[in-house]
Amino acid sequence: MKPVLFATALLLLTACDPAAAQRTQAVQHADQEAEAARHAPSLVAAGEPAPVEPETDPQEQWSAGVVRVDYLENQGLQPTIKLYGTAGGDPAMNGLYTYIAFFAGVADGWRVFRIGDVLEYRIIADAPGRLDLEVQESVLNPANDEITSRTRRLIVTWTPAGPDGAPEAISVTPAR
Repeated sequence: MKPVLFATALLLLTACDPAAAQRTQAVQHADQEAEAARHAPSLVAAGEPAPVEPETDPQEQWSAGVVRVDYLENQGLQPTIKLYGTAGGDPAMNGLYTYIAFFAGVADGWRVFRIGDVLEYRIIADAPGRLDLEVQESVLNPANDEITSRTRRLIVTWTPAGPDGAPEAISVTPAR
């Protein structure tokens, strides 16, 4: 409620009921206490704190940039497949580097393919060997340096290869 309307309502209520102002203040105070309680720590230590040192492996810097992971669940017997995005590039102009990764086995790890640099993606559908995406992206007009946005759809396809099923290549096709 806007402050002026609230004050007017309070004035009218108090004119008819002198205790209304006190009840209103009590309700507001209770609301404030409830909100503070939601943000207050509630656990009690049950032992001595164990110090933890920061990670020094340079790969952890890259891992910290992962901002989104979506596992593709409809791929049948193919390997574990995930779509993920890392923060990077110019945040005013896209900035979500989007990849698809196929688990190629313990010895080889993940086979990773970069799909693009977008603002956001949405999985429309996934089926064995195929992923349909909708991407939001920024587009720079070089004539006037104006940034606009557009929505595109993409079909990502691959053919499973080798004993692990991880493909050697993928294809990205514009779609309607």
